[in-house]
Amino acid sequence: MSSHVVTDGPTGPVTEEDLNRAFATHRRELTGFCYRMLGAGAEAEDAVQETMVRAWKAFGDFEGRSSLRSWLYRIANNVCVDMIRSPQRRARPMEMGPAGSTDAVLGEQLGEHMFVQPVPDEHVIDLAGDPADVATARESIRLAFVAALQHLPARQRSVLILCEVLRWKAAEVAELLDTSVASVNSALQRARATLASVQGEPLDASSDPDQAALLAKYVDAFERYDIKALVDLLREDVVLSMPPWDLWLEGPDDFAGWFLGQGSVCRDGKLIPVDVNGSQGFANYHKVADGVWDAWAIQVIDVAGGKIIGHHNFIYPELFETFGVPTRIEA
Repeated sequence: MSSHVVTDGPTGPVTEEDLNRAFATHRRELTGFCYRMLGAGAEAEDAVQETMVRAWKAFGDFEGRSSLRSWLYRIANNVCVDMIRSPQRRARPMEMGPAGSTDAVLGEQLGEHMFVQPVPDEHVIDLAGDPADVATARESIRLAFVAALQHLPARQRSVLILCEVLRWKAAEVAELLDTSVASVNSALQRARATLASVQGEPLDASSDPDQAALLAKYVDAFERYDIKALVDLLREDVVLSMPPWDLWLEGPDDFAGWFLGQGSVCRDGKLIPVDVNGSQGFANYHKVADGVWDAWAIQVIDVAGGKIIGHHNFIYPELFETFGVPTRIEA
């Protein structure tokens, strides 16, 4: 969510100073818009960069009929629509097939483009904003919500994000998309219906003090590799996933079986907390030698009803730099 108001832009051609100021002011929210549209932080950054390039090429033609912010959103939306013409939508392993078993072979890693990717909260949300706005914004970047957005056609996706997340008026969205208010309202209605059919249950707020206590127990149990203590923190329908593989497991028994079997490489690991996709997450390090741990995965932990219901492991060590954490820890 954004609390910015669509303000009046220059009354005439925009200057370089105007454009630089607009980029500085709106870059984070534009990144957030592009992330929700595209489902990957790296693609969102590319889209914002392309938005800047197109804006620089066209800024001499800007006539001030809308705010600079609206103009940049129009360009960003067009960039995103161009980028999502591919028939392959990003998804989560749980949408790619049935649950697997602990003895399943992982097989080949799938391409990064197949999966919804995690993003640091600070890249797409103004964490210094009003706490209520921040809490609402975090809900709108949950992995399940971003994955659900990928089910929508590009126009419906744009409309829902602009109206429901960014709180733009239908008339403002209609102007941005060069369409009618009736068309915007119709697209919004269809998008809501689709989302209701694919979106998961609400998660506990990451600011909940009970969640902090739960996750402290999680870190303690994981680093001690006490699988029984870990299982005590899980809900009966907990899901374990691990992109870039499409294998996913369901239930505490398979969770335990995995970490005592093929997943036992996580033994003696370390966790550093990160704020990711509106949830609490962790940078997970594997022990590679005495006193040395290397980057392994970004974990996203979903909590509902005081229990862990999602344990999502993004095994992309190259993401650690994006999250501002070291790629190696030495004792």
